[in-house]
Amino acid sequence: MKPAPFAYQRPRDLPSALAAMAGTEGVIKLIAGGQSLGPMLNLRLVAPDLIVDIAGLAELKHVERSGEELVLGACVTHADIEDGRVPDVTRGAMRRVAAAIAYRAVRNRGTIGGSLSHADPSADWVSALSALGATLTLRSAAATRRVAMKDFIVGALETALQPGEMIEAVRIPAMTASARWGYVKSCRKTGEFAHAIGAVLIDPDAGSARIVIGAVEAAPIVIDDCAELFGGNITGGFGTSFDPRVADRLLVQAGISDAADRHIHVTVLRRAIAEAAA
Repeated sequence: MKPAPFAYQRPRDLPSALAAMAGTEGVIKLIAGGQSLGPMLNLRLVAPDLIVDIAGLAELKHVERSGEELVLGACVTHADIEDGRVPDVTRGAMRRVAAAIAYRAVRNRGTIGGSLSHADPSADWVSALSALGATLTLRSAAATRRVAMKDFIVGALETALQPGEMIEAVRIPAMTASARWGYVKSCRKTGEFAHAIGAVLIDPDAGSARIVIGAVEAAPIVIDDCAELFGGNITGGFGTSFDPRVADRLLVQAGISDAADRHIHVTVLRRAIAEAAA
């Protein structure tokens, strides 16, 4: 199939792109790498009135280390991260996540902002950046605001973006020296979207943790108060104190009624915790 007819604009700078979005009625879609939007257009799952091509905007490829966080423009590609072309404030965590996304051809063109805007529950950055405590800078022609990653995804393929608004940048806090990272996903074969994701950032020195259970056909389950999962205290022995029964109960409370599905998610989470503890 081929896409339904649409108007197309390729602005020369960010203000022009925002003006095009604000000045057009109907359905507007942004395209950068096109790895998600392209197939959806061809299958006519979306039929926008206007596509605004932001792939060439230098403002959205900007990268900088700002204090204790890394700021990535929305059009930074997965391959940029995988290949180390951006600074690493996560001690290799983001590079490992990027390297496991789909296939190299997809990683060469797919962008971090595009992946988050698409908000597929099985997409890697949706869960990984929630666990890393990232925040997003959202921009429209009228204003700029920041939203925590854990609040940005509101459902499957649903985000907190307002009409006329786009992701301008992703801000990732630097990982502390004592923090431990684990990220595991379950796929039927290499390159497919995951059907279970476990992402954990655990700092036993601080007694804190953030755990994300992803690929749940909704917004990721983000657990900031994790002590119950580890017998009440997060210590250096967190790898052996993890209680899968508590994780299973949390999944039931989140509405996952199928026992086999819960078992897969708990198993993947246990592996992510073991990876962090290794």
